[in-house]
Amino acid sequence: MGILSRIANFIDGAYLDHTLRDEFNAARLDYQLLAEWMATGIDLLRTYYYNCLPYQSSPPTIEESQRFSQAQGFHRRLQRLSRFEVRDGKLEFRGMDANGKPIFVQKRVDIQIGVDLVLLAAKHQVTHAALLSGDSDLLPAVQVAKAEGVLIHLYHGTASPPHTDLWEAADERTRISQDIVNRILRPARLAT
Repeated sequence: MGILSRIANFIDGAYLDHTLRDEFNAARLDYQLLAEWMATGIDLLRTYYYNCLPYQSSPPTIEESQRFSQAQGFHRRLQRLSRFEVRDGKLEFRGMDANGKPIFVQKRVDIQIGVDLVLLAAKHQVTHAALLSGDSDLLPAVQVAKAEGVLIHLYHGTASPPHTDLWEAADERTRISQDIVNRILRPARLAT
């Protein structure tokens, strides 16, 4: 006998960061509200958040150390939220571009999303998956999950739209709008 209905959320943190920066003035979200909104009232197994900590050279600069420490703190706060799991990838330095800017490549994130999605689908732990990403590298995992009977809901931005193949493979799609962001904003701190 299978489960009634259960969902898992999969958030590509870098994709979400770019969407918030490029479309919503770097809005700061309440991630618990985001998870509840993505679950659409379905019993939530867990929200998985994937991102890389900032790059640090060897030895790190003061600025690199501060950015790294702030990101670690953010990941720890997310991990403490109800039903949240944080998965860290690795940011690798790949040299400099023609303009002298450093080139960084995110590694291990897409594969971690894919592995988690496929494992939960194959073990029949979820009936639904909410995916906030735009990367076509996730397409094979989405196809496997769908073959296992999981309904895929894709959440995406406009300035960084999802790859067409990923968008077409999803069963349902929601574009993140300003109205949605307004409903899941982190409350402003009270002045003291």
